[in-house]
Amino acid sequence: MSEFAPICIYLVISPLVSLIPLGVPFLFASNSSTYPDKLSAYECGFDPFGDARSRFDIRFYLVSILFIIPDPEVTFSFPWAVPLNKIDPFGSWSMMAFLLILTIYARTLVLIGISEWLTIPMNGLRRPLCYSRTSRIGNPLSEMA
Repeated sequence: MSEFAPICIYLVISPLVSLIPLGVPFLFASNSSTYPDKLSAYECGFDPFGDARSRFDIRFYLVSILFIIPDPEVTFSFPWAVPLNKIDPFGSWSMMAFLLILTIYARTLVLIGISEWLTIPMNGLRRPLCYSRTSRIGNPLSEMA
């Protein structure tokens, strides 16, 4: 039995570690809410009870596409977790080529003016969600003053 003791301890402690954080909020949360909107579902800015065929802003898709394209960077940069003295020259050059592709991607986004696509109207002013050198909107700090 002593050889199975660590497994038994693990099987007892692991559900506790996962269930305690799930149960603690019920001790401190109140059931009555003065704001009924807090109890409704939130779906990324969409009205969850409205018509499914209504028009919505394309920026939701644009932001997701801009995130998905360079996301494999994490996967393909995994060889850098290995000590650099153990990577052969082919591995080093392949990582440099991958970083070059990502740099070209980022530079292309700046050149086509992606910050102008991601603008939101606020108080009559157009303020970009991300800023670049090619932004024609102006300096956001000077607009706030």
